[in-house]
Amino acid sequence: QVQLAESGGGLVQAGGSLRLSCTVSGRTFTVYTMGWSRQAPGQEREFVAHIILSGGGTTYADSVKGRFTISKDNARNTVILEMNNLRPEDTAVYYCTAYDTTTGQNWGQGTQVTVSS
Repeated sequence: QVQLAESGGGLVQAGGSLRLSCTVSGRTFTVYTMGWSRQAPGQEREFVAHIILSGGGTTYADSVKGRFTISKDNARNTVILEMNNLRPEDTAVYYCTAYDTTTGQNWGQGTQVTVSS
């Protein structure tokens, strides 16, 4: 019942910036947390960041602390991931996530982020 729409992926030079956006629709009134995970080729999916929609508490993976910032727009049911000082190791498919307190975790289709050396 929860649907996620991701946008903002693309190609960027190392040291550059990119902004990802994710909007949740459907049964949004029970969504508690939204965030991002990523999966690089040949690697397992890993947590990147998430934010609590009520209150705004955030959590970041150690690999992105100080470089990425997650924010929210409650009125639009949207989360933004501002990615700064990107590294080639950040290259991955980035997936939006939304935790629904009733139905559980939901995943978007993913958006490709490529950081050139």
